[in-house]
Amino acid sequence: MAHWLLKTEPGAWSWADQRRVDVEPWTGVRNWQAARHLKAMRLGDRAFFYHSVAERRIVGVVEVAREAYPDPTDPSGRFVCVDVRAAEALPRPVTLAEIKADPALGELALVRQSRLSVMPIDDQSWARIRRMGGLDP
Repeated sequence: MAHWLLKTEPGAWSWADQRRVDVEPWTGVRNWQAARHLKAMRLGDRAFFYHSVAERRIVGVVEVAREAYPDPTDPSGRFVCVDVRAAEALPRPVTLAEIKADPALGELALVRQSRLSVMPIDDQSWARIRRMGGLDP
């Protein structure tokens, strides 16, 4: 199982919205690199749910409920989306500042490519961030 991070502006789509509807298409990705990551996602993969803009923090975990298919919000038909399901809320959100302060997380795309909206997370970083957020001992 692969791990990912999905960014969203909480004013447009928040963790509360995701939990309310449960499964929702992750639409609107128009960056080719991010779109490639969506295409690489497999059923059951997990992703951190990241509130961008003013909050800049990981607040939950979603699970891929449907693999990549044409994004219905893309009139060109070139981009894809995946469906995600709310899985777990982080007991304690993990901020971007905390991630940047941890040398073990310095190579994450979240740190190096701050504008990328969909990115992979390696297994060690996944486990470390889950612990930081209070999900695992």
